[in-house]
Formats: sequence, structure tokens, C-alpha cells
Amino acid sequence: MVAQERIRTALLLLAVDPGLGGVVIAGRRGTAKTVMARALHALLPPIRVIRHSCAQADPAAPWDWDDATVAHRARISRTPVSAVVPPPFVQVPLGVSEDRLLGSVDVEASMRRGRPVFQPGLLAEAHRGVLCVDDLNLLEPALADLLLSAVAAGFNQVEREGISFRHPCRPLLIATANPAEGELRPHLLDRFAMVLSADLPLTLDERVEAVRRVLWFAEQPSQFWGHYGAGLEALRRQVLASRRRLRRMRIQRAQIRYLVEESIRAGTQGHRADLFAVRVARAHAALQGRERVKAVDLREAVRLAVLPRSALVLAPPPPPPTSPPPPSPADQPPGDTAPPPPEGGETTAPPQDPDVVPETFLFSPEGVALDPDLLAIAAHRGRRQGRSGGGGLVHSRERGRYVKAVLPHGPVVRVAVDATLRAAAPHQLVRRRLLQRRQARTRGRQVLIRDQDLRVKLLARKAGALVIFVVDASGSMALNRMQAAKGAVLQLLSEAYRHRDQIALITFAGQRARVQLPPTRSITAASRRLERLPCGGGSPMAHGLALALRVGGNALLSKDIAEVIVVLITDGRANVDLSRSLAVPAGGGGGRGGDGRGAGGEPLTLADIHAEVLTIARTLASLMVPLLVIDTGSRHPPSALLADLDSKGGATVLPLPRATAAQISATSRRWLAQGRSGDG
Repeated sequence: MVAQERIRTALLLLAVDPGLGGVVIAGRRGTAKTVMARALHALLPPIRVIRHSCAQADPAAPWDWDDATVAHRARISRTPVSAVVPPPFVQVPLGVSEDRLLGSVDVEASMRRGRPVFQPGLLAEAHRGVLCVDDLNLLEPALADLLLSAVAAGFNQVEREGISFRHPCRPLLIATANPAEGELRPHLLDRFAMVLSADLPLTLDERVEAVRRVLWFAEQPSQFWGHYGAGLEALRRQVLASRRRLRRMRIQRAQIRYLVEESIRAGTQGHRADLFAVRVARAHAALQGRERVKAVDLREAVRLAVLPRSALVLAPPPPPPTSPPPPSPADQPPGDTAPPPPEGGETTAPPQDPDVVPETFLFSPEGVALDPDLLAIAAHRGRRQGRSGGGGLVHSRERGRYVKAVLPHGPVVRVAVDATLRAAAPHQLVRRRLLQRRQARTRGRQVLIRDQDLRVKLLARKAGALVIFVVDASGSMALNRMQAAKGAVLQLLSEAYRHRDQIALITFAGQRARVQLPPTRSITAASRRLERLPCGGGSPMAHGLALALRVGGNALLSKDIAEVIVVLITDGRANVDLSRSLAVPAGGGGGRGGDGRGAGGEPLTLADIHAEVLTIARTLASLMVPLLVIDTGSRHPPSALLADLDSKGGATVLPLPRATAAQISATSRRWLAQGRSGDG
């Protein structure tokens, strides 16, 4: 490994303490993330296992056996059935199903024995080895939660399809992620002990050395291993010795106090930062060959376990307050000497032995990184962060990737043959006997399936969001609103390709509303269509929202959109009813609206028009389509219509007088992020 010392240290710590909690390596494509995971596997020593155990049971740890091995305990005690094998390396594919991950019913064995027989999944195969999850941010959220819960608990309990089975699950967990392909949920990152970036910049010489080593290994592998093999073997022995040393390693209460205080200063949530930091410090001391934890181990634990969870303030520490110069030694009373201030702006830790507890903290009380190295890592991490793409996840039974099998509701569209066979397999002996009693023919029927065995496929696919801007183009401030909306549309479209999002624009003025920009991801098409937009006249808000309802409904039927958000930009006036707007031809509507009469000439009141707007807003809410109203009016309190939309129509009204394109774009992005995280 070239110039990745921090990742190298983290992987070695994980090898020393398998229960540490896992490592996440984030980076762009081609940064050797998976190669580093396989390199760790090469360092692990062989393990002794019980033959025919589904989870590599350790003969010396009968309290940690799987249920099948426990059931055969007597036979195992009579006959030596153990063997020494390499530790497993299991890679979780992106298209993995829940059955393959957790385990399911073995169809063939269940049919033969007439009872449910467990078929181990990837979690059982990875026990006591390495479990590598490539592109964790693209794995289905439900599967990621199940995987991390099983690894954190140390066992996997399967209760499904008539089976109840438990096996240990304590692999070395390594996950990779490409931030450009989608963000990692914060609560997932918190489950890992260490989160590191493989995107740190390399010098020219380091990149040349990396290329030279790859070519050397490809062209002359024997010579390459002759040069590096001895060092690899020495590193393997170091890991073994460190594991034995870790069992005797203890950490002092003052050292735990230091780590906890650093976590508090860093603004971490919960206790995982404290617990992981303690384990990292102990493993680091054992890896360095020490018998006790020292201050340098505590600092490394802060960098690896606390920093990824910190609410870091990336700002330089405030300058020290001006004060008069210190008095000269001649002016001080005898025996009164003041200690020199700490260097580098770091705050002083409680007085302790500097070899045991660091004299200074790495975080200030305000959460500012004081250590230059820490600040550089955090600044790079801050550049990587931000809202990434990936869109939402839509479940259906018609289109997408097969995720899991479920019971059918309504007509059966796609039969999950594997799950149906697993449900029917344990009952084959009983069903055949019943048929024989009834003297029914079973020749040629290999599997007897009943209606209660049927399972159907639940499919999932990636989809984006549609943001529909409905802009009030009437009144004196219409030109300002239109310019702000156009700017927001173009800003959101500039990153729509990353999120699979689409943008649409509807304007209402005069007597009707018009779709000025159909749903699109194209900046070029949007710029061309939004060059000149009409403004002025009445305010047919009801027709504008009705058009948004129709456009959003059609988008949801297209199966490429997971959610629709309507952003209404208005000053709160509506004076044209829906019947008058619908009576005007699509190409017309140039006259002034708001004359107080409907299509049939009957007198209308503003209350009737407001009731129409509220009805459409409630319809949007019933269809789970959020309505965000940006009030550009300068009146306080807002208009009665906007107040009713907020209190009775299920909308959210934000007063933004003289709203700019940046404000509208940022507000819309925030709503999209809340909807995808489930907080909206």
C-alpha cells in the first residue's frame, strides 16, 4: 500500500481486534478499496473449525456454536472432526436478496426429511473471516440494516418459513463507498468504528511508485513476492502477537475520561464514539507492542473513531484576547511562576502524566479542530460531504430488481419460485401420504404446491423526484418572481443528473395556467423554453395547482419518479375561479381575470375561489404530494388564503419576501433531502 498509512493502520487494528466494529473506506473509482480489503484477508491466520459446521464453529468454544452443531454435540465429542482452514472471505453483491444474506430453507433437504432444514446465508459463511460490502451506499437500506444489526449483535437469528435457527456472526466487516454514487446514511456510518477516505491527494512520486508495483507484480510475481513476502509474514506474526497482547490490555479511568471529553468537544451523538475510541486505543497499543495504553494511542483513537462522528467546525480557532505583557521575573513574588501557555492554540487537558494522558486536547470546547493534521483530514472530509445522488427507492411487483418474496395480495403477477418451493418443501411427505390415503395419483408430480405456499416477488428500482414549480405570474411583482423561479429551476437542473430528479414549471396569469416547462432533466431545453414568459393579469391559482396535480399524477404513473413535490411561489392572491379557467381555450386567456363572475355568469366571491384552492391542496395532501408555498408578499400577517393553506390545506408556508433564486433552490433541495431521509 502506497501513501495510505491511515487506512493501513485501521485495517491492522481491525485484524487485531475483530470485534472492533468494522471499517468504511470511501473513495472514487479506482482507488483500490476492495484490494485493500483482500489484503487484510491475506494477513489473517488460519482457523480451526468443525467440519460440516455452517458457520465455521470453533471446537474450543462450544458456547459459540450454531444450532446444528449443538444438536450433534455428542457425535462431535466422540470423533475428532475438526480441521485447519483459511479464514473465509465473503463479498456481498449489490443484487443480494434477503434469503441469500440471512439464510433460508434448503428445499432439497427439506423435501427429503419432511421438515424445514436451514440453508446458511452469507452471514454464516463469513463468520470468523472477512465480510466485504462493496458500495454500501447502493445496498438496499433494509438489507444494510439487517446486516449491521446481525454483526453488532454477534449472532444471526433466523425466524421464517417454519424454521428457527441461530448461528454466530462475528466477521471482520469492511465496507466501501463511492460518495459520487450516493450518500451514506448517517446512522449507518455511526455503526462502524472507523470511516476513512481513500481520496487523499498523492504526490507524483507516490503515484509513480504505485504504478511501478502493480506492473512488477503483474510481470514478475515470483520476484515481487520474494521481495515483499518476508515482510507480509512478519506482519502476520505481529497481528497474532498483538491479539494475545490485547487480552491483557487495560485502560485507565483517566484515559477513558480524556476520550469521552474529546467526544463531547467534537459534538458527537450517543456513546458509540466513546466505546469505539476506547477499543481503538487498546488495539493500537497492542499493535505497537506495548503492554499499556499511552497518550499516543489516545490521540490516534480520536483521529480514527471520534473525528468521523464529529460535528466539526472547520474554522480557525479565535485569536487569543489581547492582554498586557507578562510581568518580568523581578516583578513576580518569590515562588510564583506562571506556566507557559500551550502552543498551537490547543486547550490543556487535566493535569496527568503526559505519557499516559495527552497534555492537550485535539478539539476546542467549541468543536474546532486544533491539531493541524486533524484539520487537514476534516477539511478533505468536508469537501467530500454534501448531498449526493441516487434518487429514491420504489417498491413494486411489476418492475425492478428482485428484493424479497412476500405473500400475494390480489392477482399474482410474478411468482417467486424459490420462495414458493421453500414454503412447500417441508410439507411434501405429509401431503404425499394424504394423497395416498385418498388413492390419488402422485406419479410425475415432483412437488405438491398449495395456494398457501405461493409467494410473489417484491421488486425495487431507483427513481428520482419531480419538483413542480407553480409560479404566480400576475401582479406587479410577477417579473421578480419569474426571474427567481427560472434561476431556481436552472440551479436544480444543474445537479438533476446526479439525483435522477426532474423539474417542471407552471405559470398562472390572466385567466388560466400553462405548463411552460414539462418534466425534464435538460438544462438546454429549460433555457430555451424559459427565455420569454408572459406576466401580468389575474391570478388563477386554482388552475395552476390543478395542472400541477395532473402533471404530478402522470409522472408517478411513468414509474421513473418516486415522489413529487409542488413548490407554489405566490403573494397569496387568487381571483379567478377554476370553471372560468377551464372555459378558456388553451391558446387563449389574454384578457384580465378576476371580474367576479364564473363561466355561467353567476356572481362569485373570493371565498368560493379560496375554497377551490383549498380543495386542490387537500387532494395533493391525500396523494402524499407535499405542497411548499413560498410567500413573496410583504404583508404581515400573510393573506387569509395562505393562512388557510397552512392550517387547513396540509401545505407548508414559508414567508420569503423578495425571494432569490438561491433561496428557492436551497429550500427545495432541503425538502427533497428530508423526503428521502424520511424526516419530511
